[in-house]
Amino acid sequence: MGKHGKHLVWDWNGTLLDDIDAVIGATNAAFAELGLEPITLARYRDLYTVPVPKFYERLMGRLPTDAEWELMDGAFHRHYWQRAEDCGLTIGAAELLAARQDSGFTQSLLSLAPHAELIPLVRRHGIEERFVRVDGRVGASTEGKSGHMVRHLEALGGVDPVRIVVIGDAADDARAAAYVGARAVLYTGGSHSRASLEAVGVPVVDSLAEAVAVAEELV
Repeated sequence: MGKHGKHLVWDWNGTLLDDIDAVIGATNAAFAELGLEPITLARYRDLYTVPVPKFYERLMGRLPTDAEWELMDGAFHRHYWQRAEDCGLTIGAAELLAARQDSGFTQSLLSLAPHAELIPLVRRHGIEERFVRVDGRVGASTEGKSGHMVRHLEALGGVDPVRIVVIGDAADDARAAAYVGARAVLYTGGSHSRASLEAVGVPVVDSLAEAVAVAEELV
């Protein structure tokens, strides 16, 4: 698949979509409903993890109950999707995706955002045609990306994991890549601090252009 079989799997939130301000705004709006103190961007990036209930455990000192999690998750998504419409693509993302497609390389998108909301948003940004496949989350939001990555690659078919690089903004993206035998590059513009990303042990970059350049060197 693609020139020399090289393939990129892109993350969406915090990577291609510049939505970190919307995430923080939605998080704090949800926290206000729940009686929790607001969180700064720096603290969010230090504490954030996937699966998301673990993030709340770091904040609360315990895992939320099922009832608490349902309330938290619902509140966050209600506030987030009100803000997501105003989010733009990360600087240079559209141009990078177009250039890669024009060069004969393949790429796909895998996100933990709900599939039903993801697809219309990707289309509105005019980049759906850049990907051979776009997959959002179907089902509960309490899992990480590893299982989704397995299903994504199975659906792609014929892509050797050793020729795949995952580009994302979260430690979970690197874990999902390792789970299927792929490589990963992590971008600092999203959900994690640079220090927490560097602890994962994969390349960490400050722009998507750099991410693509490093990905080319990895495979």
